[in-house]
Amino acid sequence: MLKPFHILLFAMLLLTPLCAFAQVGEARNDFSVGFMGGVTMNKMDFMPRIKQTTKNSPMFGFASRYVCEKYFTTICAVEFELQYNNLGWQEVIEDGSNNTYMRDLHFIQLPILMQMGWGRERRGLKFLFEAGPQFGYYLGGKEHFGGEKPWDTSNRPSGVVYQYGYELDNKVDYGIAAGLGLELSTSAGHFLLQGRYYYGLGDMYDNSKKGDFGRSANQTISVKMTYLFDIIKTKGDNIK
Repeated sequence: MLKPFHILLFAMLLLTPLCAFAQVGEARNDFSVGFMGGVTMNKMDFMPRIKQTTKNSPMFGFASRYVCEKYFTTICAVEFELQYNNLGWQEVIEDGSNNTYMRDLHFIQLPILMQMGWGRERRGLKFLFEAGPQFGYYLGGKEHFGGEKPWDTSNRPSGVVYQYGYELDNKVDYGIAAGLGLELSTSAGHFLLQGRYYYGLGDMYDNSKKGDFGRSANQTISVKMTYLFDIIKTKGDNIK
């Protein structure tokens, strides 16, 4: 069976040919930086399963992009982001206890994405596809207990209660991110609307034989707006 590291390495290797193809196209040397913000919808993929509803939280951070080549109609770039995200999960407790539970997990995340675009480079619309690895570091969290007191966990499905009152076993998160977007380029900069899905490969709790979970990874959908302004721009009258 493939281990998470092998899956992540395989995904990165799949992106490598995109860079190789771009090297035979028209050279570009565009570098831009900016900032972004949006909302994330997160669940934790637990095994044994814990019933949840989506936990929604704001996110924000910084972004940079380097456009290296145009291969036929495909504009090839690499995008780096540094973002803060409040992930975690919100349980749906249906054991008659009237308890509620939500967990905040604060992360700093670094997506490194290969980006391909089709459309206008300078002024106008461009369609985007992006994919690549994402890494995160856990900063801390907070539990929110609600409902009737005292808290009663005696009837939880499958007896899964390890997550209550325990800190995460692992602080490093990693996985694969992919998404679609639209970019409007103007004389004032680039405005991007992006939707993205993140599939976590790193387990937050111990998944060894001694651990209580076989899997405990983030599953995130994010929608965000990004603004980029050019620092370096390729010169050429033929760039549209």
